[in-house]
Amino acid sequence: MISTSWGAPAAFTKGFNLQHVSDGLYGRHLHVYNWPGGELRQTLDLGDSGLLPLEAIDRVYVGSPIHTSFIVDRIRFLHDPSKDTGFVGSALTSNMIRFFKTKDGSWGHEVSISVKPLKVQNWILPEMPGLITDFLISLDDRFLYFVNWLHGDIRQYNIEDVNNPVLTGQVWVGGLIQKGSPVVAVGEDGQTWQTDVPEVQGKKLRGGPQMIQLSLDGKRLYVTNSLFSTWDKQFYPELVEKGAHMLQIDVDSEKGGLKVNPNFFVDFGAEPDGPSLAHEMRYPGGDCTSDIWI
Repeated sequence: MISTSWGAPAAFTKGFNLQHVSDGLYGRHLHVYNWPGGELRQTLDLGDSGLLPLEAIDRVYVGSPIHTSFIVDRIRFLHDPSKDTGFVGSALTSNMIRFFKTKDGSWGHEVSISVKPLKVQNWILPEMPGLITDFLISLDDRFLYFVNWLHGDIRQYNIEDVNNPVLTGQVWVGGLIQKGSPVVAVGEDGQTWQTDVPEVQGKKLRGGPQMIQLSLDGKRLYVTNSLFSTWDKQFYPELVEKGAHMLQIDVDSEKGGLKVNPNFFVDFGAEPDGPSLAHEMRYPGGDCTSDIWI
């Protein structure tokens, strides 16, 4: 069983404070346990490239082949039980890190995908990380999807060669640098720019993409935009005032590609006791992050 050390409740429940990172209140380790039994076998230090690997426990395994049992999110093995490799998302440094079993039976890791921080103006820091807060892998293990909650985009990578992920789809559905925001990104040439974010059913998209869920056939990706109410208030106050929403992203599961579905929009600001902040999503018949359908 592999788990992460993402952060101390005394820190993250109060909102994000960069000083808490320096104080060691956010983690950068993966822990490998024997299961059942719970004996700690190995700790992987992800270093500065692995700050804030979000909360997770993934895959219970006994002997060989490995048996998968997904328990919580954000660290995921490939679905193929014969493959001793997977990914973990590092939120603050915005890296996807691949971990794998080595020939001697220990576990190693490497940065697989890196989202560069954007130089920005009119924000709390001179650079803005993407802030990878959720990701998943398609059931056939061909595609990996993740979100950048602050930048505002959802990405799709082909991972048929896990050593060389290839970007095959990207769509902007919010974020702090969308047109109309006071925050602007600054290119290498010094020119400022912002992203085009579509309206859906006449509604402006709020916040940034946060939780995602994929249908078993890999063709429908759903996304909500609330991370944690304290952080929502800090980075996207409008989200708390007007509520979250859920979108459908249509996926080209053959060649790759993402497109916002213009006919699907669930507004949680219109809830009877709202506005509400939507987070996790599940399919009654199963999805790509659970095995209830087996």
